[in-house]
Amino acid sequence: MIDINDDLQAVGNYFNVSRETLDKLKIYRDLLIKWNKSINLVSKSTVSVSAVRHFADSLQLWDLRTKFETWVDLGSGAGFPGMVLAILSEEKGSFHFVESDARKCAFIRNVSRETNTPITVYNERIEAFDKVKADVVSARALASVEKLFEYTEKILNPNAICLYLKGLNCDRELAKVSQSWDHEVEKFVSKTDKSGLILRIKGIARVG
Repeated sequence: MIDINDDLQAVGNYFNVSRETLDKLKIYRDLLIKWNKSINLVSKSTVSVSAVRHFADSLQLWDLRTKFETWVDLGSGAGFPGMVLAILSEEKGSFHFVESDARKCAFIRNVSRETNTPITVYNERIEAFDKVKADVVSARALASVEKLFEYTEKILNPNAICLYLKGLNCDRELAKVSQSWDHEVEKFVSKTDKSGLILRIKGIARVG
């Protein structure tokens, strides 16, 4: 577990991000605070602890990635984890965001402009999205594992991986999905939430 005060500078130091990346993350945080007053981007109770709760929670996925050209973030909301990782990537690979709420799409695009981070945002429902083939797919507290498989199967490149931020109780979901889906899963304990897990999954395919 990350044992630091909720300070974005300390989070940046922990993950060894560059000064330029940290400056962009600070812009992102300031925009989050500003926009969250009028749009429910994240729970108001988490805004004051956003450095760890949202930014560090997203940054921890970076070391679990594989080589990629295209990253798709599903149900992007306020941009966690995808926008944080797009900033961290420093334009290595393309990032695509799928979000059905137009206001949240507007926020993500604003963060992109203000941080000079090129991304593509799709304002549409996840289940209908098929415009991009991904090498990495990320999702944070979005849906059951079974639903996530249904959302992602049509957009995965061969050898693609999925990074899902989930709770510790996802074992039941994994057991259920094993009945109808082939997959390989690795579990990593979250560095920011003792009740959280990160699933790294590959080889997703329907049985039969």
